[in-house]
Amino acid sequence: MEKLKGRAVMGGIIFGKLVFYQRDEQVVKKRKVGNPQLELQRYEYARDRAINELDALYEREIKNIGKDHADIFMIHRMLLEDESFVEKIEKSILEDECCADYAVQLAASQVAGELGHAEDEYIRARTADVKDVSRRLIRHIQNKSEQEMNFEKNSILCCFDIEPSETVALDKHKVTAVCTCYGSANSHSAILARTMNIPMIVAFGKQLTEECNGKRAIADCYSGTLYIEPDKDTIRKMLEKREEEGRKHELLKRLRGRRNITLDGTEIQVYANISGLMDVKYVEENDAGGIGLFRSEFLYLQNDDFPDEELQFYTYRRILEKMNGKKVIVRTLDIGADKNPDYLSSDMEENPALGMRSIRICFEKPEIFRTQLRALYRASVYGSLAILFPMIIDPEEIIAVKAIIQDVKDELDAEGVPYSDKVEIGIMIETPAAVMLSDELAREVDFFSVGTNDLEQYALALDRQDSRLEKYCKPHHLAVLRMIKMACDSAHRYGKWIGICGELGAELSLTELYLAMGIDELSVSPSQVLPVRKKIRSISLTDRLGILLRYGVIRPDELYDYDMFR
Repeated sequence: MEKLKGRAVMGGIIFGKLVFYQRDEQVVKKRKVGNPQLELQRYEYARDRAINELDALYEREIKNIGKDHADIFMIHRMLLEDESFVEKIEKSILEDECCADYAVQLAASQVAGELGHAEDEYIRARTADVKDVSRRLIRHIQNKSEQEMNFEKNSILCCFDIEPSETVALDKHKVTAVCTCYGSANSHSAILARTMNIPMIVAFGKQLTEECNGKRAIADCYSGTLYIEPDKDTIRKMLEKREEEGRKHELLKRLRGRRNITLDGTEIQVYANISGLMDVKYVEENDAGGIGLFRSEFLYLQNDDFPDEELQFYTYRRILEKMNGKKVIVRTLDIGADKNPDYLSSDMEENPALGMRSIRICFEKPEIFRTQLRALYRASVYGSLAILFPMIIDPEEIIAVKAIIQDVKDELDAEGVPYSDKVEIGIMIETPAAVMLSDELAREVDFFSVGTNDLEQYALALDRQDSRLEKYCKPHHLAVLRMIKMACDSAHRYGKWIGICGELGAELSLTELYLAMGIDELSVSPSQVLPVRKKIRSISLTDRLGILLRYGVIRPDELYDYDMFR
């Protein structure tokens, strides 16, 4: 028996035969053309055919997977028409006299390279979309037909990676699971697999090879483990696990509609993090209490220019309407550092993580900031909106933000445009400065949301993407936990609520501690909502002080400061 380990995307225990799928190789050679204008026409003809193909795919998949998920193919269409991408291709053809297919491959490689170096996994995952689009375009330039994907029943599809257009083409009656060498849990292919309920494991690396083809296997898509030619003991254990996971799933479904109350009667809100409209379906499926973090920067990263007010208004309005009165917290533009769209002209920075990013860009480009705020306040009448501002490190910054908000409201009043007066204003707690000044910041806002990803990075002076530093990055570092406790105390001192929206929020081993600290809300990825809710319902907070002492968040000599626990 051979045991391979990857990253789980969509759960399931699948028994079947491995089929290693390889795409027809696209051979692209650099050739100098004699007539660049004719070659440009060849490229433009192929691009039109690719666009028409994506339009047809979009219309077909609306019926199969719904509009929000079919929008993936509209994003692919937008890339084909992206000014920066097109300019790169046209420059190679006209100035360097390259053949069209090489020009496309070169431009796609440049764009994918830029995305691949991003810190944010969601952005890195967009490289798969660039590759999918470029392959489609090159296929039309070379005038080749689309490769068919025919498989036998009970096939566990193995491949180097799988593209969105290939994912929607899968016959679920025959392909029961997908295992890839590379890829991301945040890729559009992974999103589609979850939508289509196809069990999936990604990132096996070089251990998954063509030699597995035709072998019997079990894919444990909960743990991300692939058992090739499993022995009798493994088969028995996997059958038992499949039954147990089925029982767990049924138990989790029973939580729908119930409140998240601890054994001693404390209620906690559990919300979901999203990156766009297509994610709202997962929020609904997992019965989240609301949206605790809508990363609005992806509206900017998916366009070739700053999105205008109408596009933003439409997006915020649709999300608010879909949530049907449940709270939606929108984080304002959080670009810079690793998230820089091509159209954002900015000087090279030696240390982007400490440079011009997030709220600082909003202050430097007030017209962009005002556009977003106008769209948000216009949409606010369609649901329960809260606005979250990132990278605030000083009370004067939030005072400046509130002055801009008032100007925007005055504009809307003058135009007779309605907006809600019940929009909550919050800030991210993601730097040591925000923690140390949380007492003063709490007076200026309605709530805090702790961004644990950045808080860890700035507090520990560690780049989490640098593998050389892994041995220095302790999980659940006590300094970070004590900072969260300090922010909790400050928020509650002024009657404000506090949540966590970073990755640590889904860490079930810390749920008890968060609740003992006084965290009021946890916002996690949609797939983590039900497990977190189940965990909350198993916790008792009758001895909060004992919990804090056990985790080391407070010391015994500090007990006299905690009259609230006596």
